[in-house]
Amino acid sequence: MNRTRITFLLFLTLTCCGLQTSAQVNAGFRVVGYYCGTTIPVDSFEINKLTHLIFCFGSLKENRFSIHSAIDSATIKRMVELKSRNPNLKVMLSLGGWGGCQMCSDVFNSAKGRKEFVQSVKEISAYFKTDGIDLDWEYPAIKGFPGHTFRPEDKTNFTLLLKELREVNGASFEISFASGGFTSYIKESIDWKEAIKYTNFINIMSYDLVHGYSKISGHHTPLYSTPQQTESTDNAVQLMLKAGVPAEKLVIGAAFYGRYFKIEDGNKVDLYMPCSFSHGFSSKFSADSLSAKNGFEKHWDDVAKAPYAINTTRRLLATYDDEQSIALKTKYAVKNKLGGIMFWQLYDDKFHNGLLETINKNK
Repeated sequence: MNRTRITFLLFLTLTCCGLQTSAQVNAGFRVVGYYCGTTIPVDSFEINKLTHLIFCFGSLKENRFSIHSAIDSATIKRMVELKSRNPNLKVMLSLGGWGGCQMCSDVFNSAKGRKEFVQSVKEISAYFKTDGIDLDWEYPAIKGFPGHTFRPEDKTNFTLLLKELREVNGASFEISFASGGFTSYIKESIDWKEAIKYTNFINIMSYDLVHGYSKISGHHTPLYSTPQQTESTDNAVQLMLKAGVPAEKLVIGAAFYGRYFKIEDGNKVDLYMPCSFSHGFSSKFSADSLSAKNGFEKHWDDVAKAPYAINTTRRLLATYDDEQSIALKTKYAVKNKLGGIMFWQLYDDKFHNGLLETINKNK
């Protein structure tokens, strides 16, 4: 065998090994998109770049899981039909959301309530031919949406609910939950060592870390903590790992939206200043929303690995994810052998060459 042939065969071997290694690295990497939008646009997104698509939101009607309307039903059916384009896609239903879990503490505080809810999840999932349930209870055992009931027993009841969901729906049924990305939730809301026994993965809401009730501005979805702001994606991941959650079950969150904060008069328009929440914006419009012609100057925080923009005339600070920060989050998830990356939400992305494509390029 001559040297040229040996070199060629060695090249093929190394290439195949490289491809196999890449496939193994990414085989279990989840790309999870929440969807809260109308029926027709869901067809237009690049569904082949997702592993999971989660419908938002169903709610509680008495003790049962309920889908609100015929339009929501049509959206779910359309989502399931997208499996023809991506046969490996898992379509899941979600309960709750911010403001959507008013009765969760009361219903799940009784064996009867949990049993009826779990049975209804099984029935609705069979009807729509969906693959699982995502629980977005904001929040068990600690204060969440203003006026919603919470009690210490929520922590145990949440585990019991997950356990019963697994027992009734079987091993192949996907079970996840949306986890608060802030310290008090991680330390007080969930019995992690028990909860992980019944869940496929955990969606860390590592966004809204500065939110509508915040009085001091900051990054709402930073990758890393700063001296002025402890709450971050990495902070949440490290706390959960210490609590015993396996890395492969942690799915970190990216924000396909931004937030504007109005900085109080007499203060520099900047991070970590007295403020009030103004309004949000969709990432698909960010090129215009944050443009220089609209008075914004963009900045990059190399400690937080997060962008921000300021408008001194309107006294606004914008905090958001962009292509650079989402690329870094995706690489962080890969490097740390996490379960993947998720985002809120698909309706806020472009149909093509948006932030989902950034995740796809970097995973």
